[in-house]
Amino acid sequence: METEKPWLELYPKETAKNVYYKAETLPQLLRNAAIEYPKHKAVHFMGKELTFKQTYQKSSKLAAYLQSIGVNKGDRVAVMLPNIPQTVISFYAIMLAGAIVVPVNPLYKEREIEFILNDAGAKVIITLDILYNRVKNVQEMTSIEQILVTSISEFLPFPKNLVYPYIQKKEHGIIPSVKHEGSTHLLKKIWKKPVEEFTEHSLNFEEDLAIIQYTGGTTGFPKGVMLTHQNLVANTAMCRQWLYKLEKGKERLLAIMPLFHVYGMMTVLVLSVMEIYKMILLPKFDATTALKTIHKQKPTVFPGAPTIYIGLLNHPDIKKYDLSSIIAAISGSAPLPKEIIDRFEEKTGGKLVEGYGLTEASPVTHVNFLWDHDIVKGSIGVPWPGTDAAVFSPETGEMLPPGEIGELAVKGPQVMKGYWNNQEETELVLKDGWLYTGDLCYMDEKGFFYIVDRKKDTIIAGGFNIYPREVEEVLYEHPAVQEAAVVGVKDSYRGETVKAFIVLKEGEQVSDDELNTFMRTRMATFKVPRIYEFRDELPKSAIGKVLRRELKEKETEEGR
Repeated sequence: METEKPWLELYPKETAKNVYYKAETLPQLLRNAAIEYPKHKAVHFMGKELTFKQTYQKSSKLAAYLQSIGVNKGDRVAVMLPNIPQTVISFYAIMLAGAIVVPVNPLYKEREIEFILNDAGAKVIITLDILYNRVKNVQEMTSIEQILVTSISEFLPFPKNLVYPYIQKKEHGIIPSVKHEGSTHLLKKIWKKPVEEFTEHSLNFEEDLAIIQYTGGTTGFPKGVMLTHQNLVANTAMCRQWLYKLEKGKERLLAIMPLFHVYGMMTVLVLSVMEIYKMILLPKFDATTALKTIHKQKPTVFPGAPTIYIGLLNHPDIKKYDLSSIIAAISGSAPLPKEIIDRFEEKTGGKLVEGYGLTEASPVTHVNFLWDHDIVKGSIGVPWPGTDAAVFSPETGEMLPPGEIGELAVKGPQVMKGYWNNQEETELVLKDGWLYTGDLCYMDEKGFFYIVDRKKDTIIAGGFNIYPREVEEVLYEHPAVQEAAVVGVKDSYRGETVKAFIVLKEGEQVSDDELNTFMRTRMATFKVPRIYEFRDELPKSAIGKVLRRELKEKETEEGR
């Protein structure tokens, strides 16, 4: 089934229409970087830096140790760490050992950790001392045989490394203590061991898995997305071609997006190694820390999410900081309000565009043009080089023409191999080479795509289809609104009605009636929220995506 590709005519001449990359696995990319750019800085973390050569050496040492404790080719090794140097080292060490990375969100509770470890069949987990008890409490119920433990302080410069245990005590009540026993290993002791040779396994670029990334579980239990080395390398090569004004070996990349999520993984862990960028790691998002880091470290590339950009722009002291080093920023995970784009570009002088993707596509499929085109408001942009996209009718399965709403499907070398041990779910989303995203969408005549909403989030009120994203976009235009989320709630007359959850900007006030008037002048009456609830914050995932599901579940529990 062929698709028309009008977007190709829009590509700047510097952007190739196809994606180009060598068939080199992820550990090969790190080895190449260490050989060709040994003294180039790879990692910056709170004042401490590692070169590409040092990063490869430490990854090799850890790979040898993993093999010595029984990790073989194809085994799954879990990594439950925030954005710290050990995450970078562990990611590549596991693959150097021939194994598969299973990222685990450090915020997960014991029940969630247990599920992922069991589903993936992970033999080993690498985690933090402050998270150790959570892992130890579920170890007997999982397939975990070995626990490798590290501390944030291990890669802090003097004297921060001495002070950090007291910071932990203040934040967590105690200085974490890890019992060193047969199945528990301390990374600080591994670093001191002599360098050992690891057994290098031959990895199949197209077929062997690099990671099993678990989805957020918005539709039941999380599913393990199987991503190969080719999936991640191809998607990163697409990113490299899109950022054609950036220079290899000269950029600095701000790593706020969590590395345990495939978006942070691709745009930081893989892109930085492929293009020899310095990764500036921040273990968690704090607006003040982020602004200070940008001011001092001068990052040029800043992948993020709308909530991160909103948090920075609304910081009361933002005028004190110089953000002019930023050249390019790509936002993912949620709709990006036009107001935020304008304010960010005015403050930085760089470009901020909205993109689109999903874990099953490694993850990016569409992005707006950074340069040589005006931003198209409300659009997720056009497919990346080497990526095909089409809109299909949910009723007939036929490909739809421009302007008609249907389900977005994508095709390309970044599309997953399938769901781990879940052929039934795989067959529901992979059909004839297409990945069906579950998002409602339309394409205009020029080839720009517009997400209407997720199929499951559509509100049906009085027979009309209402798409939460469209309502949220209008709410974001109100000068008092900082964040907004819209869900459908039960209504005895309309079936469902629209409810909006609002977070106001600091110092702002607005009434239900004022919002009602504002909305009615901008959209059809049947789409306007009937209920407003003001909150201090909205529930979010680890990558900053507002969790509408949680808001809706709360409404259901309360009988509304």
